[in-house]
Amino acid sequence: MPLYEHVFLARQDISTQQVEQLVEQYKGLIEGAGGTVGKVENWGLRSIAYRIKKNRKAHYTLMNINAPHAAVAEMERQMGLSEDILRHMTFKVEELDEEPSAMMQKRDRDDRRGGDRGDRGGRFGGGDRGGDRGGRGGERGGDRGERAPRRAEGE
Repeated sequence: MPLYEHVFLARQDISTQQVEQLVEQYKGLIEGAGGTVGKVENWGLRSIAYRIKKNRKAHYTLMNINAPHAAVAEMERQMGLSEDILRHMTFKVEELDEEPSAMMQKRDRDDRRGGDRGDRGGRFGGGDRGGDRGGRGGERGGDRGERAPRRAEGE
């Protein structure tokens, strides 16, 4: 049977439990048609590049599918009719990757690093960099872009 990777985006205002129910619904459809669903990854609520049906975020989910084309086509048809599904895309692949996807590896790396980087301070993450940056009309003066010469100790 052909192998597929399927990603769908669900509306931002439904709960995680409702997303899991959608996954179970489509999983049952695939299995009822003689296929199997392997790995299912919930990538969580993420921002989308542009607004889709007045949504700025969506629940992303990846499914690895081993099923006949007719089963995948029926699943896509039902997703197109559902108001909870914003977008969906299916890729036919040569083999299914059982390791965590790049999105899950990125999340694991962010979790180890401490999540968001909100500890830098400031609106743009600047914070105090320590010392004068020179060339900005401060104590040292100087023309634009030029740094004042370093002074030896004792001057």
